[in-house]
Amino acid sequence: MKPNLYYIVGLMSGTSLDGLDIAHCRFELVNNSWHYHILQAETIPYSDSWQERLARIDLANAEEFARTDSDAGYLFGKLTREFINKHQLEPDFIASHGQTIFHQPESGFTTQIGKGAAIAAATGIPVVCDFRSTDVAWGGQGAPLVPIGDKLLFPDYDYCLNLGGIANISYDKDGVRIAYDICPVNMALNTLAKKMNLPYDRDGKLASEGTIRPQLLDQLNQLPYYHQQPPKSLGKEWVELNITPLLAPLIRDPEPEQSGVRRSQSGIRDLLHTFCEHIAIQIKKNSGDDRVKKLLITGGGALNEYLIERIRNHASPQVIIPDLQTIQFKEALIFAFLGLLRWRNEVNCLASVTGAKKDTIGGAIYL
Repeated sequence: MKPNLYYIVGLMSGTSLDGLDIAHCRFELVNNSWHYHILQAETIPYSDSWQERLARIDLANAEEFARTDSDAGYLFGKLTREFINKHQLEPDFIASHGQTIFHQPESGFTTQIGKGAAIAAATGIPVVCDFRSTDVAWGGQGAPLVPIGDKLLFPDYDYCLNLGGIANISYDKDGVRIAYDICPVNMALNTLAKKMNLPYDRDGKLASEGTIRPQLLDQLNQLPYYHQQPPKSLGKEWVELNITPLLAPLIRDPEPEQSGVRRSQSGIRDLLHTFCEHIAIQIKKNSGDDRVKKLLITGGGALNEYLIERIRNHASPQVIIPDLQTIQFKEALIFAFLGLLRWRNEVNCLASVTGAKKDTIGGAIYL
């Protein structure tokens, strides 16, 4: 390992459960500035059985949960080893976010499975993982974690917005980094698309064919979370308690009926349309009114053309959609970077973002 030059494989598994993002990244520190390049990257889809297992593991007993934590680690390790062999790589180490199952910082805990020791054993390469627990132990939200990567790797943008299972935003205010979760995105949109037997709404086509449900839109926008001040974060539990009860009755009885379209299909289009509008409104509320500033959008939601159209329609800052590789693998890149900061014993989690008592160096290392 050369001084200030690192090759790291970053692993990211998001709330959408579509697969494991793997990115081989090069980082170099030059004149106190970090430079990066994503050298190779792939998303390895999960099998149907693994998707089902991960989606339901929060309901499992303790033994099954522990077994899945270990099995997921060996799965991540196997997929990473195959990626490394395929591209003939020699990374310095692996940095893994894991799969979030529980996130309840207000109760003092957060849990990501995909055991780091299993990844290290399966690959024979050191692993940095469990990035959130230290911050939560110090009273923080343990999320979002990407802001320090936004600050140090993407300094040319005024706002960094990630549209994954949940939307989160990051920006500097008076020299202090601010970041928080805004609202659900693909966690809700994909659930609705699956009611049409589709994994997701490609390009937002279904949403574009729907119409607004004014009452639902108002109910969504009035949820108390949206009126809280940061630091704040969202998880699956919040969605199940606050979003699902609003959508579920409408999914079961999806009025109105449109001529030539089955009632259920018409209704799901309306719900997708309304939720996209909800997302765009919340992003507008959280991205300021300065038209000179730049808003970088990444994550799977950046590929939803209709959603981006609605965000452009509402948002004041200039919306910038980067290259496809950055869209898809920015989170894996940043977790590789968080692993690098942990490896160097440097702060990788900001109290200004999470509300913790102090900045922390988060992550466990398995050699």
